[in-house]
Amino acid sequence: MKIAEKLKHIKLIRAPVYAIIGLFTYPMIAIMNRIKIEGTEYLHRLPSSNVLFVSNHQTYFADVIMFVHIFCAVKWRKKNKLGIPYYLLNPFTNIYFVAAEETMNGSWMSRFFKIAGALTVKRTWRAEGKEVKRERDESDTQKIDEALRKSWVITFPQGTTKPFAPGRKGTAYIIKNNQPIVVPVVINGFWRAFNKQGLKFKKTGSVLSVRFKEPLELDYSQPVDIILEQVMDAIEQSKKFMMKGRHHLMSAMDK
Repeated sequence: MKIAEKLKHIKLIRAPVYAIIGLFTYPMIAIMNRIKIEGTEYLHRLPSSNVLFVSNHQTYFADVIMFVHIFCAVKWRKKNKLGIPYYLLNPFTNIYFVAAEETMNGSWMSRFFKIAGALTVKRTWRAEGKEVKRERDESDTQKIDEALRKSWVITFPQGTTKPFAPGRKGTAYIIKNNQPIVVPVVINGFWRAFNKQGLKFKKTGSVLSVRFKEPLELDYSQPVDIILEQVMDAIEQSKKFMMKGRHHLMSAMDK
């Protein structure tokens, strides 16, 4: 196991990593932009393990960074706000996030961010900018299963920042096999504020919204297609949501 892989499982190591990332990113999300957070009351009721957050995806890093800030703030009993980031003195570290291996190995900054709890997986449909088709790596699934047994996990079922892309069945298999509490999250504004990586500004003064929904009521015995359909509806990325908002048109124009 590589050093980075070992370090990300040590909470005493991850805590300062979260603090460093949090201090550097707080101005870009809370000062240069505006924040709208809803639904953190659902987080207080969650157990410490086997909780899966499913969310739409708009940038590589800014989305996850915002989640980290929110979870840390909630740990300090803040409700639907961040406020002054003293919560970084004792950050919430009981969290992992699923990310493409290619993305997390792309730069020194992303490799540093891996220590914060990245569960790197190989895309089954894309590699090095080209379309591919390969089987799921069982070791990737095992990483997520193991993380769920002891922590919370964030995943992005679409596996891409493209709006209304189809969900990947891997998420449904994880849900079916582990039977976690599934918390849907809907985010918006990140595509407008940041570049695709989520580390450079496109526009300041944007509203970054994060809405946590009530945990899904799922029948884990259902086929994976049905489970995935429920997840995509919950994160508002299914076909019935596609033409409801201005976001689809504007994000398409912004590509």
